Amino acid sequence: MTWFRAGSSIAKLAIKRTISQTGTYTTRKQTLLLPSQTRQFHTTLFKSKSAQSAPVPRAVPLSRLTDSFLDGTSSVYLEELQRAWENDPQSVDESWDNFFRNFVGQASTSPGISGQTIQESMRLLLLVRAYQVYGHMKAKIDPLGLETREIPDDLDPAFYGFTESDLDREFFLGVWRMSGFLSENRPVQTLRSILTRLDQAYSGPIGYEYMHIADRERCNWLRDRIETPTPTQYNSERREVILDRLIWSTQFENFLATKWTAAKRFGLEGGETLIPGMKEMFDRSADLGVESIVIGMSHRGRLNVLGNVVRKPLRQIFSEFSGGTKPVDDVGLYTGTGDVKYHLGTSYDRPTRGGKRIHLSLVANPSHLEAVDPVVIGKTRAKQYYSNDINRTKNMGILIHGDGSFAGQGVVYETLHLSGLPNYTTGGTIHIVVNNQVAFTTDPQAGRSSQYCTDVAKALNAPIFHVNGDDVEAVVHACELAAEWRQTFHSDVVVDIVCYRRFGHNEIDEPSFTQPKMYKIIRNHPSSLEIYQKKLLESGQASKEDIDRIQSKVTGILNEEFLASKDYVPQRRDWLSAYWLGFKSPEQLSRIRNTGVKPEILKNVGKAITTLPETFKPHRAVKKIFADRLKMIETGEGVDWAVAEALAFATMLVEGNHVRLSGQDVERGTFSHRHSVIHDQETGERYCPLDHVMMNQNEEMFTVSNSSLSEFGVLGFELGYSMENPNSLVLWEAQFGDFSNGAQVIFDQFLSSGEAKWLRQTGLVVLLPHGYDGQGPEHSSSRLERFLQMSDDNPFVIPEMEPTLRNQIQTCNWQVVNVTTPANYFHVLRRQLHREFRKPLIVMAPKNLLRHKECKSNLSEFDDVQGHPGFDKQGTRFKRLIKDQNDHADLEEGIRRLVLCSGKVYYELDEKRKSGENKDVAICRVEQLCPFPYDLIQRELKRYPNAEIVWCQEEPMNMGPYSYIAPRLATAMKALDRGTIDDVKYVGRAPSAATATGFYTVHVREQSELVQNALQSETLANPTLC
Repeated sequence: MTWFRAGSSIAKLAIKRTISQTGTYTTRKQTLLLPSQTRQFHTTLFKSKSAQSAPVPRAVPLSRLTDSFLDGTSSVYLEELQRAWENDPQSVDESWDNFFRNFVGQASTSPGISGQTIQESMRLLLLVRAYQVYGHMKAKIDPLGLETREIPDDLDPAFYGFTESDLDREFFLGVWRMSGFLSENRPVQTLRSILTRLDQAYSGPIGYEYMHIADRERCNWLRDRIETPTPTQYNSERREVILDRLIWSTQFENFLATKWTAAKRFGLEGGETLIPGMKEMFDRSADLGVESIVIGMSHRGRLNVLGNVVRKPLRQIFSEFSGGTKPVDDVGLYTGTGDVKYHLGTSYDRPTRGGKRIHLSLVANPSHLEAVDPVVIGKTRAKQYYSNDINRTKNMGILIHGDGSFAGQGVVYETLHLSGLPNYTTGGTIHIVVNNQVAFTTDPQAGRSSQYCTDVAKALNAPIFHVNGDDVEAVVHACELAAEWRQTFHSDVVVDIVCYRRFGHNEIDEPSFTQPKMYKIIRNHPSSLEIYQKKLLESGQASKEDIDRIQSKVTGILNEEFLASKDYVPQRRDWLSAYWLGFKSPEQLSRIRNTGVKPEILKNVGKAITTLPETFKPHRAVKKIFADRLKMIETGEGVDWAVAEALAFATMLVEGNHVRLSGQDVERGTFSHRHSVIHDQETGERYCPLDHVMMNQNEEMFTVSNSSLSEFGVLGFELGYSMENPNSLVLWEAQFGDFSNGAQVIFDQFLSSGEAKWLRQTGLVVLLPHGYDGQGPEHSSSRLERFLQMSDDNPFVIPEMEPTLRNQIQTCNWQVVNVTTPANYFHVLRRQLHREFRKPLIVMAPKNLLRHKECKSNLSEFDDVQGHPGFDKQGTRFKRLIKDQNDHADLEEGIRRLVLCSGKVYYELDEKRKSGENKDVAICRVEQLCPFPYDLIQRELKRYPNAEIVWCQEEPMNMGPYSYIAPRLATAMKALDRGTIDDVKYVGRAPSAATATGFYTVHVREQSELVQNALQSETLANPTLC
């Protein structure tokens, strides 16, 4: 195959030159020579020498046919080589020797092919290869016949000098170690039979693209299934199953259209063959060992897939069309805001045609078409971990795309290129493109630069099967072939179902405004069901009675389900089908758990994560870092951020939880602080201390992995991973928090609102390095204000704050923290798992605090021992607010100002306070910004009854927490008669378009001023009155 790929252009040049030199090639039109056509051609034949003693042909591996084999560029050269070989086979290159042995030897011993020449042999091979490469260009894949494609000259037999008189000549194709037409069992065929089968194989209802795959084994595997002696045929039993499934698909859409004529449903009309294709794909997958499939798709055809493939109760779907009702009252039942019916997901254990059962789960998806792609892949990977699916053959992901979005949305490629990465691969995803040949109103020529919408998949060496969506048997065959490929080679594959939308983008749209020609054809075009019924009736494979019987059965069931839908009331199992057993909804009170760890456990795991093997040779700087870390554990003092994080991970591992951290450069850490993976400086060997916390630890139980340079795709992946099992701590870290907005769709549509819309909890942790230290506008801000703006707690209502009744954090959509001590970071991570519900956690991670001399904790703040610094009346837990560290009493009437802040600015304020006369200023750190700690804020307001209230931040006024904090702080103050929002003073940077200045000197001045202003002796002006 290598010599074909590398040398075809040279060989074609040789043909062109030879033909031009002999003057025997007539001008060609853009039509092809088919076996049935009569057309006059001329060619020149070079007769080979007939020698009874010619060598016997032997099998030749294509890898031996090197470039030297195709170096010839003229017929004279070929003739001279042949003459030299006949005189002395040793006088020519071995690759040419092999070539002549195959062809000349066979020709001399088979009278029927005695006229075959070396050039003809090469030309015939090139013709076969041309079909393998370009046959899809001639395939009949457009059901509407709208697309006019230029068929390459390479597919014209006349291009290779063949004439009408050659059609019934026998040709020797060779005895190659290949499959299909070059297999050993059919070396001699007539040109007519070769052309007929090539057309059937490559120019029928399926167009195959696979010759871009640089792997002979995989190409041969496909050739074995494509270049079969006869086309694939299904028996009558299989055809009845296919018919039944196509009738269900068609009748479902017809029924909805009849009952709800003005409703948007984004129906599948024009692409109904997707349903039997998917079902046959699932059946074949189950036969090959797949036990669970995770599906992601946008709204087109989603209801049909929900009802007919995943088996969501039809009465429930019909009830949702009628407006639906919220679920009946139930203890702790949380219904959220809900979502439109064509965004919802579900799961079901489905029986297969082969008698097995397969679990299907359709992931909920917003209208952002391809946004669900990485979520599905992440969830699939998690399923593989929890089911110990090491070979990745039991759990599979299937993504259903639109043609416009597959070509146009970048997250498609971000997801595709995860497929081969060790810590992200799922062993292959099957991609099905429902190709409407138009994206909403945009024609393909305006929507993509490539010929096909699927061309992006070629970057992965994925085979692509373009199939005519009107030919249900071709769709079924392509889907089955895709399932076999995935289970055989554990890599991605694409099925491009070329179809159309009968009613435009949705049912109330008028598509003729923009595609009049297309919809003129569609109005008179028969459905795929009508086409298939006609085929079966004409072939005698089914009778009209058989078809009517199936139609009546389906119609009856649809009507029964419709009547049942009128009295349908959703139950908990319907809405909360994905609920994790034993976990609480936002309306069920969850008890608060301590997060401290026994001192002996801390010491043991601490030594494990700070000790390296004796034979391991790390970088000398890394060696010192680990020596310092071991000292922290042994002395119990000066624990820094990285050690606190590692202790959190290690203790959760010991408790039996899975921990996964991924993101750009997370193994070392962007700021060279983590060093979770160490590299031997001599051998390059890798060592991860957290893989050795326990004896015989599963190597994937702790996973830390540098990711590709992607935010959208990787964050989506980790979100999907976190949704599978609650007993895992899944973290994604941005390289800088500033870059996280590359994944804004995941934050907006999934993470912040997924539980409310789709009742799916996740405990995903997002680490966003944040802080102003003079690195400019793209390395300073995680846009904290955006996360707070998306928080759903009411700024004017104080919720129940009694510790035994408080469920504030359960009813909030997520948590946003800006932690300032290693111990508090340790506890907030552990808190994620030590409770009976799951919430996303957004962490404004530090940068310069990672090595700040004051940002240290003692090991006693991590344990659960009463009397230690971290232990209070409720035990050892995450501190939502850290009070002033000057040992103030419960009442301090002499404090003139209470400065509330969050993040690293605290250390600058405290340093300035220590250096001056500011003992009458109290500084408290709000560690948890959302949900707002009203109870602890009011505690501090009571402690300082005469204090001026100041909010201090590094960010500009229009950014950072200020706009979130001010109304909530005012609500807390108002409840204590401490004033209104006009009494909340602001200290920070002025409003700005950019997050930060790019001039370091300006940064230093601004930072100094805001610290000075926060501590100044003069009363501060109210920002609303300035």
